[in-house]
Amino acid sequence: MTLEVIGISVLWLFLFGYIIVASIDFGAGFFNAYSLYRGKQHILTKIIQRYLSPVWEVTNVFLVFFFVGIVGFFPKTAYYYGTTLLVPVSIAIILLAIRGSYYAFTTYGGLKHKIYVFLYGVSGLFIPASLSIVITISEGGFVNMEQSGPILDYFKLFTSPLSWSIVVLSLTAVLYISAVFLTWYADHANDMDATELMRKYALIWAGPCILTAAGIIVEMHGHNYEHFTRLIQLWWLFAISLVLFIGTVILLWKRHRYGLAFGLLTGQFALAFFAYGISHYPYLLYTYLTIYDSFTNEAMATALIIAFIAGLALLIPSLILLLRLFLFNKEYVQGKQSNHP
Repeated sequence: MTLEVIGISVLWLFLFGYIIVASIDFGAGFFNAYSLYRGKQHILTKIIQRYLSPVWEVTNVFLVFFFVGIVGFFPKTAYYYGTTLLVPVSIAIILLAIRGSYYAFTTYGGLKHKIYVFLYGVSGLFIPASLSIVITISEGGFVNMEQSGPILDYFKLFTSPLSWSIVVLSLTAVLYISAVFLTWYADHANDMDATELMRKYALIWAGPCILTAAGIIVEMHGHNYEHFTRLIQLWWLFAISLVLFIGTVILLWKRHRYGLAFGLLTGQFALAFFAYGISHYPYLLYTYLTIYDSFTNEAMATALIIAFIAGLALLIPSLILLLRLFLFNKEYVQGKQSNHP
């Protein structure tokens, strides 16, 4: 295995970690706002706040690692993606700042107005939608190479069925992942009302999530046939992912072993996500940029790989400790213990 493959594999692992953790966070914020709108805040708000309170500060660590790593390992990505992603990434950064500011003020400053709760919840859906545009652009056909550099064709981007398919998948996946996790979390807290409501939301969003994922493969056939054929060659990974999806839905339907259901969901998304990454190899941007065209020097690559593996070795135990101290501490999840002094 070459350094290029090791480097992109480590980055892909960090990106997958961010997708799972951030999806739970973003979805929880939306469900909190939706429950307030529907008058069901007495059922969900407490359980969601107990989840968000110790977690929101660490969610973006994975994303920071990924962005630092992608430029460190593949410096040319800054040239190709720097100007093309200026608008969508700027929007995402502003929304992330709004979410962080809101939560800091509500947690430590007592800000409780409904409009801020709705703003916080809706921003959690716009962030994955704006970031998912990166995936669309990487499929090629949206960037024109001009004398001044790469220029993003916004009209083609926003009129592309593939682009909107990926945006819709990002939204449905966020809500599905979050609903399944919060079902497990509410069940662990012995909050039956919240468990039933989140279970209902999880089953509602399961269908749209799998349908939009299949829709992307169909759209890929017309947009990037080379990538489509690579995806089809990995059909067996997607088949296993589908089996895990069915297992998750069955467990939810039978109200049985919600922790295992979330484990199957994580496996489902991991297989699909890494199958997509493998099929995308070696391109970072069709057809302009591959992992071999833009790789850093060997010494830098080795140092980065060591640093990222060390970071992962620190981050995972930290998350496990966070889970043990707060998220799955019986007294904390049942509201008998605060995470603030």
